[in-house]
Amino acid sequence: METETVLAERGGPADGTPGDATAAVTDLYRGHALGLTRLALVMVGDRGTAEDVVQEAFAGLYRRWPRLRDRERALTYVRSAVLNGSRTALRRRRRPFRTVHEAPVWSAEAAAMVGEDRREVMEALHRLPARQREALVLRYFCDLSAEEIADAMGISPGTVKSTTSRAIAALGRILGSGE
Repeated sequence: METETVLAERGGPADGTPGDATAAVTDLYRGHALGLTRLALVMVGDRGTAEDVVQEAFAGLYRRWPRLRDRERALTYVRSAVLNGSRTALRRRRRPFRTVHEAPVWSAEAAAMVGEDRREVMEALHRLPARQREALVLRYFCDLSAEEIADAMGISPGTVKSTTSRAIAALGRILGSGE
């Protein structure tokens, strides 16, 4: 669903700010929705839920646009909203993570090998504590810096570094032990 449609369906911002909010949020959506949807997909494992989480994050940004103090940090706000929405979706679901759909590969043998490896990594990733999983996904999947991750997660850059380090070690133990 296009963001303009979503914004129109949900109504405008609370104080009726004109088109600059729509234009700004639409531009942000066009530039970052795909990456944020991929982030949510890795976190929740379900495309429909991931799309819903991202749409809600952008709708929330649109509603809050007139009250944003630092509009330059709107992307950080949306990233945080996607992470929080993913956490909420997982809490509501209360069931195990389901694997993400597989990307196409060139042969049946390659598909089987890649599929099995990806499944093992995704299952191991989802066995990590939520904070460690989020730090790894933001760092290695979204390619964010420690400072950007800190902003998105609401923690210090030092905590990001130690959390990421612990997560990598834990992931290695899980994958190495064949649990």
